[in-house]
Amino acid sequence: MKAVVLTRYGSPDYFELQEVAKPNPRDNEVLLKVFAASINSWDWEILIAKPFVNRLMAGLLKPKRIQILGCDIAGRVEAVGKNVKQFQPGDAVFGDLSSCGWGGFAEYVCARDKALALKPDSMTFEQAAAIPQAGLLALQALRYREQVQPGQKVLFNGAGGGVGTLGIQIAKSFGAEVTGVDSTEKLDIMRSSGADHVIDYTQKDFTKNGLCYDRIIDVRATRSVSDYRRALSHGGVFVMVGGSSSLVNKLLFLGPWISMTESKKMGLLLHKANKGIAFMKELFEAGKVVPVIDRRYPLDEVAEAIRYYGKGQVKGKIVINLQHGNKT
Repeated sequence: MKAVVLTRYGSPDYFELQEVAKPNPRDNEVLLKVFAASINSWDWEILIAKPFVNRLMAGLLKPKRIQILGCDIAGRVEAVGKNVKQFQPGDAVFGDLSSCGWGGFAEYVCARDKALALKPDSMTFEQAAAIPQAGLLALQALRYREQVQPGQKVLFNGAGGGVGTLGIQIAKSFGAEVTGVDSTEKLDIMRSSGADHVIDYTQKDFTKNGLCYDRIIDVRATRSVSDYRRALSHGGVFVMVGGSSSLVNKLLFLGPWISMTESKKMGLLLHKANKGIAFMKELFEAGKVVPVIDRRYPLDEVAEAIRYYGKGQVKGKIVINLQHGNKT
């Protein structure tokens, strides 16, 4: 089968389209024919090997064994292991494979049955591949400590990407008043995703505008802990989804102390793959959440797709399309 293999760290040029052995499912796995996959920040971070923990996972000096990235996938079941009961050949499924080996940038991949869910008929393979990690990061952040309530003020920083555009829609379904923060060229995509207010971070600093929010969800946190505390309302919650390693360390140290001594809660979201995917299916089928797809690339252009992602200009999600002529 064809697969895109990462041979070295550092540059998208080190992604190579190769012929590799087609995998065989273990007893608790299914073999999938991949119809679509999507790019997440984790793919980029493994490519550049930052933060350092990614080297511990993928290989210290260079990627170990055959490194095929891509954790968000959608496809059809080709075969099932003897212990798999919930799926059968022909089922259309989707999910986040980050907990069981990745491998989505390929024509076929094996995955544990627990990492997958049946795809709704109304959801295209492209839409299905765009939802799992980004959508569930947003959902879990909106449920961190306790679920966002109607009327609460929610701010997403970095709201023009995959997590943000899905998060805005989920927050609106909860009845929240949503503010999106991102660059000038992403203001329209935040508005079209449902944001009540948008802020251009190149013009204004949301931590210094005098407004306070019940929940701040930051996808690329770079500000100080004190900045976020200032922008939180009484009883407010700050959730870090992604950002600088230095802030992670400070938040791990200061967050518990602030949460214990003040009315404000601050924490780092630890992503749980596929937790809440059934709820995301419900939101999609109710028309409350639709993923934004910026660009589509074929499998042999994964390097170009990753290169575009690295520019920081993506509005919503990038999808790798392997649909073999099948749109649903």
